[in-house]
Amino acid sequence: MADSDTDEEPTIAQDIVVTKYKMVGDMVNEVLKKVIAECVAGAKVLSICEFGDKLLEEKTSQVYKKEKEMKKGIAFPTCISVNNCVCHFSPLRSDKEEVLLNDEDVVKIDLGAHIDGFIAVVAHTLIVGATPEKKVKGRKADLLRAAYTCAEAALRKVKPDTQNYEVTEVIQKAAESFQCKPVSGMLSHQLKKNVINGEKSIIQNPTEEQLREHTKCAFEVHEVYAVDVLVSTGDGKAKEKDRRTTVYKRTTETYQLKMRTSRVFFSELTNRFTTMPFPLRAFEDEAKARMGIVECLNHNLVEPYAVLYEKEGEFVAQFKFTVLLMPNGPLKITGLPVDLGLYQSDKSVEDKDLKELLNSSVSRKAQKKKKKKAAKQAEAAEEEEAPPLVEKK
Repeated sequence: MADSDTDEEPTIAQDIVVTKYKMVGDMVNEVLKKVIAECVAGAKVLSICEFGDKLLEEKTSQVYKKEKEMKKGIAFPTCISVNNCVCHFSPLRSDKEEVLLNDEDVVKIDLGAHIDGFIAVVAHTLIVGATPEKKVKGRKADLLRAAYTCAEAALRKVKPDTQNYEVTEVIQKAAESFQCKPVSGMLSHQLKKNVINGEKSIIQNPTEEQLREHTKCAFEVHEVYAVDVLVSTGDGKAKEKDRRTTVYKRTTETYQLKMRTSRVFFSELTNRFTTMPFPLRAFEDEAKARMGIVECLNHNLVEPYAVLYEKEGEFVAQFKFTVLLMPNGPLKITGLPVDLGLYQSDKSVEDKDLKELLNSSVSRKAQKKKKKKAAKQAEAAEEEEAPPLVEKK
């Protein structure tokens, strides 16, 4: 939404907006590094989630201190989804079952922050205990390489004038190279100020019905996207189980809540998280938060981020990055490198077009230089063979 009725919506065409995106992107990457270090065998998932959220709050609170009205903080709470859990697992302190990480678990970390409503999100996958001495093989190695390759291919496709369905196709092709499947129906969204799921989106592995309903669009300069890739060793169908939802987001609906507990809860979530996703764990009195959310849900004031699962025995990997579509090329502000040497797969990309795409530079400037160099080389070669009077173009 714009700052006022007369103001234009702020975009990365403005230097100050780019600065805020870069700043929050750096913070998110720093938090991710520290959360990765916590993901060891025996660690409690709840403790890791609380640790990540605390860091996100601390980092964002240290900037723009003089601007008292400026909102900043968590844009997506820390979620740690393990093995066949696809996404949104962020447990509560009141949960009876304590989830611990085990050696060789496939761990997905998903988190985000914002400064002044400008959002940076990230997701990363690791396998607990993987080291150069203890490399990962088999289907888990296929999976990690598949998901990372999908993300790298998507990064090269999300650029101005490209259609969203082209990204859908390239993710599908990259996953299939490793005999894996993108998780069906998962969306990557455009980001705007205070909006984490903008109207433009990219869909993964859609059903025929989803394909019909999903709006085709082209990416444009000065847009921002959270590109979210989820890949499975199974059939790519994510379903809800009996695990309760703990992450929610405020909607634009309005309703006069009847219960005092609901009103207090809704007022706090609006003040603290504005329109950003939040965990019930963030509220001091968790029991009251769980009571307050019920009436809010019944009247569509909040929407749930359900915990989803692939079939038992399968594994899911996720990589998500935030990218700014600048005039001189895409600027990726979140996401950490992966040591692919830890993951030994006997599968690789064979498709010629996909190989070419993955070998291409992400920077449009670099691409232009390459094209100019290639043109000069071609011109020089032509000059050697051509008669002196041939006009060069």
